[in-house]
Amino acid sequence: MTGATRIPAAEITGFKGSLIKRFARKTLGQVPSSIGVYWHNQKVLMDLAAVGGKVKKWDACDEQLKSFAHMAVASKVGCTWCLDFNYFEAHNQNLDMTKAREIPRWRDSDAFTSLEREVLAYADAMTETEPTVTDEIVASLRARLGDSAVVELTAVIAFANFTTRANVALGIESDGFAAACGLQPLAPRTAVGS
Repeated sequence: MTGATRIPAAEITGFKGSLIKRFARKTLGQVPSSIGVYWHNQKVLMDLAAVGGKVKKWDACDEQLKSFAHMAVASKVGCTWCLDFNYFEAHNQNLDMTKAREIPRWRDSDAFTSLEREVLAYADAMTETEPTVTDEIVASLRARLGDSAVVELTAVIAFANFTTRANVALGIESDGFAAACGLQPLAPRTAVGS
């Protein structure tokens, strides 16, 4: 990708558009480029935002684990927008930024606990095409987190796959959220098996 989206961003207009831009600037400091792309189909934009808002309200699983899982999906799929935005969100939620930085190379990093590694491996396995989730990893996560948290974690990872793959397909790249708040760039992604 050269920085241009595959579908050019539409001008965000009208009353609804002004509300969305105001809300984005207030909560994020800027209007993400993705909003302009999705503005071509406002029903899709609004429904994605609604589902994303509901996902953020789930509370059976630890926020840090969910954040790391989402970033692992983004890193594996290559969604620079999601990785950058979730890094920004992790910073705003006071999560462990040293670990967040290491997500793209989690297999080679010694920053993570055994539970975090299991969660990252689960996100990785769910993101494979065909998924490579095993009975053993789910059983281990159930024992460590409980059924409710595993169901939530699974749904968060599935949602991350949904949004990251759409952004990559549409050519939506990083908007520089992490840089805007002075955060160091994430570690480079390490190829599996290298």
